[in-house]
Amino acid sequence: QVQLVESGGGLVQPGGSLRLSCVASGYTSDFYSIAWFRQAPGMERQGVSCISTSDGSTYYADSVEGRFTISRDKSKNAVYLQMNDLRPFDTAVYYCAANGPCGSHRGLEYDYWGQGTQVVVSS
Repeated sequence: QVQLVESGGGLVQPGGSLRLSCVASGYTSDFYSIAWFRQAPGMERQGVSCISTSDGSTYYADSVEGRFTISRDKSKNAVYLQMNDLRPFDTAVYYCAANGPCGSHRGLEYDYWGQGTQVVVSS
């Protein structure tokens, strides 16, 4: 059974940084993409970033381009989201998901989801 577990969320001041981790277990050899989504209270889920497992190509939403970096460590079955220059509007629950099209806005096509990790950006 496939499982995705996120970690690394927390409270940070505006301008600060956090690094989120997503560790996959189970039958992961057929993963072709791993993505990060976020959902703020009262808002729809939003695609943040995605990485292709075949060629390492990446995707970023306009709102995080230049501030967030997605990376992958195959040996650890992990994907990371380095978030710099965080702003209050980045506050959300961040979810890791696998096997869907990079660039998906809502993630409805994705097969697997983690439980989420809370990020709060506030002074």
